[in-house]
Amino acid sequence: MARAAADKSDSDVLIAGGGQVGLALALALRRSAPDLSVTVIDKTDAGAGARAGRASTIAAGGRLLLARLGVWDAVAAEAQPVSEMVITDSRTRDVVRPVFLTFANTTQDGEAAAHLVPDAVLVAALREGVTASGARVISPEAVTDFKVEGGRVEIATRGRRALDARLLVAADGVRSRLRGLAGIDTIGWSYGQSGIVVTVEHAKPHGGRAEEHFLPGGPFAILPLKGNKSSLVWTETSDVTERLIGDHLAFQIELGRRFGNRLGAIRVVDAPRAFPLGLQIARAFVKERFALVGDAAHAIHPIAGQGLNLGYRDVAALAQTIVEAHRLGLDIGAETALQSYQQWRRYDTMEMALVTDGLNRLFSNDSPVLRLVRDVGLGMVDRLPELKRLFVGQAAGTAGQVPRLLRGEAI
Repeated sequence: MARAAADKSDSDVLIAGGGQVGLALALALRRSAPDLSVTVIDKTDAGAGARAGRASTIAAGGRLLLARLGVWDAVAAEAQPVSEMVITDSRTRDVVRPVFLTFANTTQDGEAAAHLVPDAVLVAALREGVTASGARVISPEAVTDFKVEGGRVEIATRGRRALDARLLVAADGVRSRLRGLAGIDTIGWSYGQSGIVVTVEHAKPHGGRAEEHFLPGGPFAILPLKGNKSSLVWTETSDVTERLIGDHLAFQIELGRRFGNRLGAIRVVDAPRAFPLGLQIARAFVKERFALVGDAAHAIHPIAGQGLNLGYRDVAALAQTIVEAHRLGLDIGAETALQSYQQWRRYDTMEMALVTDGLNRLFSNDSPVLRLVRDVGLGMVDRLPELKRLFVGQAAGTAGQVPRLLRGEAI
């Protein structure tokens, strides 16, 4: 790798990617170990346009992490708690959508198990926190190449900067360039589906209720936002999605059929965006002086709304791994030190991937036999309060042996 000479900078940890996961990791490291120097490379200018018009489901564990990092208070005013989750199973043409399962969406301590927060609000709050923490943010910029040389990793950027770090963390998304440069392969497959994301305004208040309608083409989720607004995550086969995105009238008609009239008249308030859906898991999460987090490590179906929350679990686990190694005087970039992060995250990631894959295959079809099986199953779960509480606890991300930050504790 040719070394550029325009700029030279050394860091303990360099994070490639200025989205929510990359910024949260930078802030977690600086808050937990202020003597660690951290640099973030962000391809956008001050987070501009980051997931514009989109919102994220933040599980209780993610909320506790953000609170510990001092970010939650900055976004709380725009955070809509999900008070109830309703699940239906029907065909698109059905006028009535029978409810098979309802959850009171609260944890054992009475807090909401999930909140909806606009992505732009989250990114802005994280970016401000990272800057205030003393971490260095370089943007707009991107890592183009790197190599491990002795006890450091040498990094080149698009702007001809030459940077050094003890550890390079790739938080650069599902099509991670750095994952490929590291020689890490992935396993997975396409679902032949695309997800349409759009925000709508409706005449009546939603009361904090989220709905997930299982339809033959894929789930149609209505997620409450602040005010009389909802974020929609609409899954369809890719050929149908392409047609809908290209035909405004067809989009409005099909949207109305799926949304129903419970919340009155609806109005689309931003341009719908579509993205292909698939399962993708990196074969390794770490190498010498290199680690993957967030979508660079794993991409799953959005059927359970757990994509970003898996990323926050990565943040909590990797931050704890790095900080504890640093306090013991160990080399934070050594593969032996990073293995505990990989072991911590691989099982949880595979478990969630298999669950979402199975749910999508079970529900995204019009088989009468499978419909009967799943509806009986949903009805049984609805009659078992203890099982529902278990499901809510798992989705909240606070069950089991989780990293300290996900429990709201300091590392």
